Amino acid sequence: MRLVSLGFLSALLLSCASTSHPARSEAPVEDFGPGAEVHLLQRWAFGPSARELAEVRRLGVRGWVEARLVRRDAPMSPALAGKLQALPTLEMSMPQLLDAYPNRKEREQALLDGRELERPARIGEELSAAKLLRAVEGPNPLEEVLVDFWFNHFNVSADKGVVRWMVTSYERDAIRPHVFGRFRTLLGATARHPAMLVYLDNWRSTRDGMPERGRARRDVEDEGEVEMDAEPRPGLNENYARELLELHTLGVEGGYSQTDVREVARCFTGWSVKKPREAPQFVFRRRAHDPGAKRVLGQEFAAGGGEADGERVLDVLARHPSTARHLATKLARRFVSDSPPPALVDRLAKVFLDTEGDLSSVYRALLDAPEFWAPEARGAKVKTPFEFVVSALRATGAEVQVQPRLVQAVAKMGEPLYRAPAPTGFPEVAAPWVNSGSLVARLNFGLDLVSGRMPGARVVMETVAWPAAPTAEAWLEALGLALLGTPPSEATKATVLDALSRRKESASAEAERGPVDVALIAGLLLGSPEFQRQ
Repeated sequence: MRLVSLGFLSALLLSCASTSHPARSEAPVEDFGPGAEVHLLQRWAFGPSARELAEVRRLGVRGWVEARLVRRDAPMSPALAGKLQALPTLEMSMPQLLDAYPNRKEREQALLDGRELERPARIGEELSAAKLLRAVEGPNPLEEVLVDFWFNHFNVSADKGVVRWMVTSYERDAIRPHVFGRFRTLLGATARHPAMLVYLDNWRSTRDGMPERGRARRDVEDEGEVEMDAEPRPGLNENYARELLELHTLGVEGGYSQTDVREVARCFTGWSVKKPREAPQFVFRRRAHDPGAKRVLGQEFAAGGGEADGERVLDVLARHPSTARHLATKLARRFVSDSPPPALVDRLAKVFLDTEGDLSSVYRALLDAPEFWAPEARGAKVKTPFEFVVSALRATGAEVQVQPRLVQAVAKMGEPLYRAPAPTGFPEVAAPWVNSGSLVARLNFGLDLVSGRMPGARVVMETVAWPAAPTAEAWLEALGLALLGTPPSEATKATVLDALSRRKESASAEAERGPVDVALIAGLLLGSPEFQRQ
């Protein structure tokens, strides 16, 4: 960092802090313009890689997207398959994980018995490693972008108790299979998954007036033995109902009231988890359910609805115009701009309603939107730490064997994977990521990566065209095109050349590195304002 001027960091902060407000372009949708392939892959694939660029040029923009929308089980490379097979927790069920990676109390008892058990931290390490591997090398990067988006939308955190043992299944079974389908199916899968029920406390929610003794013992119901909470808390819990309305469907200005929150919570009483610390699975606890009549968003629910009360709430919310607008806004914010144009949001919401929440139709509408292709939209978003790390690995053609430090690098920039601290998930806009500490971490990551100091990733840069005259300026142009997809700005060129001149003042460094420090050029380009934006 001593080789990088404060001006460079200031430029990073100013460049990343500025936001664009794309207007609707008058150019025809079919005329994507220069740099279309790079722009597409920046938003729909965690940044360009040599392989994906070649695929877009072979199939065309629409052909590339369509091939990935209809995918869905594109074969992965043998190399990636081998790396994922080395992560055994990925395919384990929740009961298997709880059995194989017990909590601290159980490990301590095992040690007293002369046995040593695996630590549950391995679950999160392997899940994070797989997320990086799939994003960098997976056959369908669009799927990985969407899994990342929807997991964040329906966020649960591995930092909350037993949820740690549930997150792998939650992403694998509730999120991933449904990102190309209908929203109602995705919504229902998350609502019934033990990770969501525990994270937002609905598994504890009971009808008002339910006796405490009814929760303090094990009961045998129609569904079988149900484990009650060790510390019973009878009564209605509104956490899931509130986040279901505010975050998952209608949005904070979606037209609901506190009364609606309470009525929704009543509908979901009894939606619980059987044996959450042994063999977690969804269970409906009939005696915990409020059997009375309810009124949700103006609709009457007759008494005696039972488990179907919750399903009916999900039906109402999934087709509500406020849900369409809330999801359209979030998708437009993710793919177009931090401040998405209202006209675009209107059109996406209409597609959502017209197709009964078919998500692939909404994605296609985004691709066809002139706002997506407008010059003002290109480079208008700042990469999250995860997007930055993955795009750096993809741009450099790194050979990845994920090790803890590579995952920790993302956390050091402010995004600990699967551990977002609030139900809102990680921020979707630039401001929270634009601070000096995070940007310094990004600069250091880029320098470590290309210099071979980042365990778990080896940079080859085989796709960089060797300049005819290997001067610093020529290398800067060649690496700029390879890593940024465009020549670097004059300010970035000046900063990199200044850093090179400082390095050359050291005779020992020159002797070690030769006349041009290619690694320093590449590392600074990865830390440049241009590379932080997408």
